[in-house]
Amino acid sequence: MSLLETILHQYWGYSSFRPMQEEIITSVLEGHDTLALLPTGGGKSICYQVPALAKDGLCIVVSPLIALMKDQVEALHRKNIEAAAIYTGMPFPQVKEILQLAINDKLKFLYVSPERLGTNLFLEYLPGMNVQLIAVDEAHCISQWGYDFRPAYLKIKELRQELRSVPLLAVTASATPHVQEDICRQLQFRNHHIYKGSFLRPNVSFSVFRVDSRINKILQILNNVQGTAIVYCKSRRMTQETAQLLQLHGISADYYHAGLSNTDRSKRQEAWLHNEIRVMVCTNAFGMGIDKPDVRVVIHHDTPDCLENYYQEAGRAGRDGQKAYAVLLYEEKDLAELKGLSAIRFPPVEEVKKTYQCLVNYLQLPSGSGEQLWMEFDLQDFIKTFKLNVYTAVYAIKTLEQEGWISYAEQIFLPSRVVFTASKETLRAFEQQHPELDAVTKGLLRTYAGIYDQECIISEKQLVSIVKADLPVIKQQLMQLHQHGIIQYSPQKDTPQLQFLENRPATEDLFINQTNLLQRKQQFEQRVQTMLTYIEDTLQCRSKLISNYFGDDTTEDCGVCDVCLHKKGNQLTPAEFTRLQEQILHAANEQGIIVKDFISRLGSKQKERVWKVIDHLLAEEKIILNESGLLKKR
Repeated sequence: MSLLETILHQYWGYSSFRPMQEEIITSVLEGHDTLALLPTGGGKSICYQVPALAKDGLCIVVSPLIALMKDQVEALHRKNIEAAAIYTGMPFPQVKEILQLAINDKLKFLYVSPERLGTNLFLEYLPGMNVQLIAVDEAHCISQWGYDFRPAYLKIKELRQELRSVPLLAVTASATPHVQEDICRQLQFRNHHIYKGSFLRPNVSFSVFRVDSRINKILQILNNVQGTAIVYCKSRRMTQETAQLLQLHGISADYYHAGLSNTDRSKRQEAWLHNEIRVMVCTNAFGMGIDKPDVRVVIHHDTPDCLENYYQEAGRAGRDGQKAYAVLLYEEKDLAELKGLSAIRFPPVEEVKKTYQCLVNYLQLPSGSGEQLWMEFDLQDFIKTFKLNVYTAVYAIKTLEQEGWISYAEQIFLPSRVVFTASKETLRAFEQQHPELDAVTKGLLRTYAGIYDQECIISEKQLVSIVKADLPVIKQQLMQLHQHGIIQYSPQKDTPQLQFLENRPATEDLFINQTNLLQRKQQFEQRVQTMLTYIEDTLQCRSKLISNYFGDDTTEDCGVCDVCLHKKGNQLTPAEFTRLQEQILHAANEQGIIVKDFISRLGSKQKERVWKVIDHLLAEEKIILNESGLLKKR
């Protein structure tokens, strides 16, 4: 057994690598910059975790999602591998402590959000780290021509400048050939290799259905396909309504979206993972980084705006290799809405600037201030206060993000923090006057070293066991200490936060790159057109269409999607062809027959087969067909 196979077996329990993994790992170990395109569930994390464990030193992993970083770190801890994460919202002392571990060779993996890469603190510690590998997860985020551009990813260039000799592995599940080229350019690849896994999922049957009632079709699918399921919806309201309808029909279901509290999201996610809930009805806030291999069906209640999103979400079905289904539902009006999306998603620059002015007024942020400051931001209240169009406001904020002015996080988690602000003499006098708060102050001082000198992250739940009081009482007492000026207490937050990345300029000085904006709009329109083709094309295998879009032109027809199954069902044997031909010629000989009536007589399932034979007879000029649908023999 080779060293790589030994590591794989020791930490993951696998006896062999999945297709392409070993080649990618070898490329990295040979010092090559490497781009790996592996489908959702294709084992991307192993491609950087195994080579990092095979070498001395640290692996820096750049990842855009806090939840995903936390999941990865916890998974590594369960394998007794040293790992930590630094992300937006963490207090200075904790970040410094983790960076100290990194330079003292106490970590094997350091997960970093892209926003952290350019900070002075991170760059100050970077030269002291023994970095041997850089891994960039969700690498498509670095390309503004991709479907999920994040300007903070451009900071990876600064990391490359500092670590010129360190190989970089970029991994993604969804990048078109154009985006693949841009990833390599933006990450300054040299002497690089590109590996593309197959996008074919032979065990997953892809289907598209035009429906009159989405819920009836969902019920039909869930009754026919047993096991765990995900139903994706576009809106938060629809997740709740659909889950409630499923419950009314006796199906175990719950809903999930970014508007729920952090506690509620975790609780519902865990219940679904442990099969206490069968169906999770959710927005696309659910699913990233979740490792549940036995999902039997993924249903899209609404039409996604691009094939990248759809493939990634649908790809959560059947990761165990067993038969699974990915079903997309649509109504005719959805197609018209898709075609009109670009006008909504890309508001005029004047509207963006108008929204920006409302934003700084809402936050009461003076010109020239606000750099790196996180502020609570209630989007609905903002829209209501300034009487803005909801779509214009949302996508103007998105434009400001893509232009690098702000960062908006719906799911940011800021833990509770405390620092003592009173002198020790004042504290002693206060404790004598308020003995009922003595246990809390002593609990804080004994549990959190340095809390007198610097702000510390605290856990109210931990204080419950120390102070022997209920959680609401602990929180109330901390707030009392804060109000008396003894401590500065910042309770936990998991509400949406908005951050200005630079000191905010005056509205007239706000620069929006209109050329890039127009190009992003054109790329978006092309992605929408591909999604429309996927929905409407009833001749091309769905898996093949997906594979071709991502640059894999070697895929054969899958044989299990609705298009392939339809083709199989309509294949005619010579005997069947002869029988239908005789029936058509006989019917056409009796003063002719209306085609619709003839097909109705044979049954609707024969429709495609009958038309194949009619087309042949028309080409052979043995029959004629007039405008009213009358079929007659020549």
